[in-house]
Amino acid sequence: MVHILENPLRVGLTQERTPEPLIMVIFGASGDLTIRKLIPAIYHLKQQRRLPPELTIVGVARRPWSHDYFREQMLEGVEKFSKGIGSAAVWEDFASGVYYQSLDMGQQADYLKLKEFLSQLDQERGTRGNRVFYLAVSPNFFVDAITNLGAAGMIGDRTKTRLVIEKPFGRDLTSCQELNRVVQSVGDERQIYRIDHYLGKETVQNLLVLRFANAIFEPLWNRQYVDHIQITVAETVGVEDRAGYYENAGALRDMLQNHLMQLFCLTAMEPPNAMEADALRNEKVKVIQATRLADPRRLERSSVRAQYSDGWMKGAPVVGYRREPNVNSQSIVPTYVAMKFEIDNWRWQGVPFYLRTGKRMPKKVSEIAIQFRDVPHTLFQSAARQVSPNILALRIQPNEGVALRFEAKLPGPELRSRSVEMDFGYGKTFGIEGSDAYDRLLLDCMLGDQTLFTRGDEVEAAWNVVTPALAAWEAPADPHLIPQYEAGTWGPSEAELLITRDGRQWRRL
Repeated sequence: MVHILENPLRVGLTQERTPEPLIMVIFGASGDLTIRKLIPAIYHLKQQRRLPPELTIVGVARRPWSHDYFREQMLEGVEKFSKGIGSAAVWEDFASGVYYQSLDMGQQADYLKLKEFLSQLDQERGTRGNRVFYLAVSPNFFVDAITNLGAAGMIGDRTKTRLVIEKPFGRDLTSCQELNRVVQSVGDERQIYRIDHYLGKETVQNLLVLRFANAIFEPLWNRQYVDHIQITVAETVGVEDRAGYYENAGALRDMLQNHLMQLFCLTAMEPPNAMEADALRNEKVKVIQATRLADPRRLERSSVRAQYSDGWMKGAPVVGYRREPNVNSQSIVPTYVAMKFEIDNWRWQGVPFYLRTGKRMPKKVSEIAIQFRDVPHTLFQSAARQVSPNILALRIQPNEGVALRFEAKLPGPELRSRSVEMDFGYGKTFGIEGSDAYDRLLLDCMLGDQTLFTRGDEVEAAWNVVTPALAAWEAPADPHLIPQYEAGTWGPSEAELLITRDGRQWRRL
């Protein structure tokens, strides 16, 4: 019999509360993120009756679209990227609150027109001056948008206005600090929602429940029992049509500094005093501030970068990164990054954390694997060579769940052991699919719950950890010296050496 535990992050928050009437203004409304993720997520919340009837969406972009044309584009997005509109009446009711406003991000006069339009909608829709501004735009436009919103007086009311900022938050520590200064000049930290959709995933939140609601795990969650921890986020896709963005980002900025760092924080942090936004985020900041690259003086011993080369995916040939459309043929931008972190605190001193992410990997998978220490003495000498370490693996995606590997005796007269797994799967146990990450995060920002959003000092601390590697990799380099790995493999030989040098191995997923 399975006893279902309630997630403390949800109890008393989004499960029982409905946001106040508000206008959500989406900058970048003609972009991919809005069509694929944001509008489908908001509409799904509408279908679940978790939004106020007065909720109003205003899409903002440069294109000279009409309200009706914008609604048509959003309808196509819902039909293509979600389970469809369902009831036509529900869609008509939702669409009646969807509007569009053309705006040039750098023109202050356009923001004043937007302000006037929002005031008009306040009167018509009864939204009471409540606003959420969502920056679903290129990071190049963050400063313009934030500065102009502030100059137009649209972020001034700290009780009614929120600002959601997509990743990446800065390109490095210096630009992150500058962006934080811009944000703080026009608003308060309590208004800022730096969004990382990984924190909205059901299994990421389940990590908190697994650790802090089960007495059997937390006593073992330390250097006395844990040998090392591996965090993997692997993608099968290549750069696709994102070459313009990726050539300025790479795997470190795109994935490791944010997604993997969030998984790292939740795995390594101390128990918070309460399941509240600041209590949780305080502990995340503490663990990042105690974190460093294992050997910053010899980067090859703590960090590896590489690019995928020509190879095979699902039986078909694929080209290497430098041969992708719009990619510089001499590019040194990494599509794979592996790093070894160490934490200077009482819980984790001496326990390495190995993080890796890459494109064109054999499988799409995100996982946290806690490998426990070997037993100090093997009683069963004849079976010693067969004994494998215990591993607790948290599958973030796909097949969301948790697996515990341990040793068991094989049936028969001889004393032989074999590794077996106890496996919990979300879909199998609960019989329902988890909510989309954007569903949860959008609802939380409407409710004013910052628990699953990153704080300014946390983002700066994360950039600080990876700065030694980033600074070295930004320097001009001979493209022929950048390690390569064949598409469809698990990474370069240099990454293997990073972990085998310590007498350990990457998990084969």
